[in-house]
Amino acid sequence: MGAPKKTDAQIKEQKTALKKLETDLAKKRKEIAQLENEEKGVLNTISLLDQNLNQTRTYINELSKSEVMVQRALEQLAHDIDSLDSKIAVRKEVMKRRIRTLYVSGRSTEAKALYSLLTQEGNPERQAYWVHHILYQDKEEVETLTRMVRERDEMKQQQSEHLVDLVSMRTKKAAEEKGLLNQMSGQEQMLMSLKHDKAMQRKALEEFERNQKTMLALIKKLEEKRKKEIEAAKKAEAERKKAKGKKKEKVITKPKKTIAASVKGPKCMPLEGEIISQYGLQEHPVLHIATRNLGVEIRGKRGGAVRAAAPGTVVMVSEIDGRGPSVIIEHEGGTYSVYGHLRSIRVQEGKEVRNCEEIGEVGDIASLNGIKLYFQVSEGTQTVDPLQWLKTK
Repeated sequence: MGAPKKTDAQIKEQKTALKKLETDLAKKRKEIAQLENEEKGVLNTISLLDQNLNQTRTYINELSKSEVMVQRALEQLAHDIDSLDSKIAVRKEVMKRRIRTLYVSGRSTEAKALYSLLTQEGNPERQAYWVHHILYQDKEEVETLTRMVRERDEMKQQQSEHLVDLVSMRTKKAAEEKGLLNQMSGQEQMLMSLKHDKAMQRKALEEFERNQKTMLALIKKLEEKRKKEIEAAKKAEAERKKAKGKKKEKVITKPKKTIAASVKGPKCMPLEGEIISQYGLQEHPVLHIATRNLGVEIRGKRGGAVRAAAPGTVVMVSEIDGRGPSVIIEHEGGTYSVYGHLRSIRVQEGKEVRNCEEIGEVGDIASLNGIKLYFQVSEGTQTVDPLQWLKTK
């Protein structure tokens, strides 16, 4: 009876998910409100607006799911309450007839039946059963009726709570849908201003180029660190050999750390999805001018898993300007792969990752056009076409 436990659990789970979305939305909208009082980059502002739009759409979709779920639960409760009301009515009618019988004939008939059962010859167990039945049938009838009425009251209370939730969800949904239209209008106005305002265009382009330089500088720094480590290792090895020659002693050396053969294999696509921006000269999605893309962009879906394209070591987990939360993996020979716009990250710096191992979840942080993965590959400090690199063995 009542809404199934599975449905109740689903409604509670959905409420938790909605609460988290509400918290995320409030945080994002606070960031956007602060932009009015702070000097922020054009691309950064557009990115925050885009993220807010995507989160609002997701929130509205989740509200719709919750609305359907609660509506179905209410329909089931209404059906169960009607069914229980019918059973209660039947029970009450039985009780009425019983009370009428007792009023007219009293309990003398039952007393005779009890005396006969207790004095006659027969199966003792069967006699005990019928004695118990006669003594307790009225009590059982009353207890059953009481239990059914209590169960119906609990259902009505649950029905009342669901109705309150439903009204609240519909109110929130209507407000969010209205707000979404306003947000879309605001974003469109900003993009139109960017299209016609030369000063704003120049500022956005400078911001884009600054982000590109930051990305290249990070890779250069990592490559310099790798080369220094190699030189230091060579120097240490030379000193060890020199010391060994003088002392004529056996020296136990630690084996060089290499990628185990068990983790090697063909490269894999870091995310399943459409390639929305190729490597090299491409039209910028916001500036609408040709800009050099250091990597590729892959369209993603919320919750999509991002995987390491090849085995290697995580050398950086950080927020990168223009790329948002990112992971950089160093592969054999000084090759680096970059994964940007991540919603969540599941690896730490220093961790060795296997080929196609999940490293995070795709998102839209610092993205200008929805949920996507930024994927870049550099051989040393030189960027290469990631899609061509994936094809090499």
